[in-house]
Amino acid sequence: MMTIYPDEQKTRLIERMLPPQNADVVQLSRETSIPKDTLYGWRRQALRARGLSPTPAGDRQRWSSEEKFAMVVETAALSETERGEYCRKRGLYPEQLEAWRRTCEQANASQAAPRPKHDTADQRRIRELERELSRKEKALAEAAALLVLRKKAQAIWGEGEDG
Repeated sequence: MMTIYPDEQKTRLIERMLPPQNADVVQLSRETSIPKDTLYGWRRQALRARGLSPTPAGDRQRWSSEEKFAMVVETAALSETERGEYCRKRGLYPEQLEAWRRTCEQANASQAAPRPKHDTADQRRIRELERELSRKEKALAEAAALLVLRKKAQAIWGEGEDG
């Protein structure tokens, strides 16, 4: 005996199975007691009705990371309409491309260049050199001030017995 489900319930479940929600069919089957084969069939029909290619569950991981990156690069300059057409031809969802794009953008964020251990020694050496430079600049400024005062004193009192 074939069970007939209300259209409203069917529509609600189909919306949950399609992007952006992409609810797990097995989980929905458990929640609603509707056979998973029935749910898969509804989803397949809905995808075809929308002009999308249904992607089998085992097929989701069929692309290597290089292929995913290539698809992200290929679609980067496309308009939304062109991107949708591209996705239909390859049996993907635009949401998948967007997720792959975000992954590509963040790929190097977590791999900040590790700082070498000698970095702290270098930093310590830099601080020492900066302190020494500062001390020498002060000494030079003091020597320059003394020379200026000596010249002024000579100009006022003339050459002394030393000179």
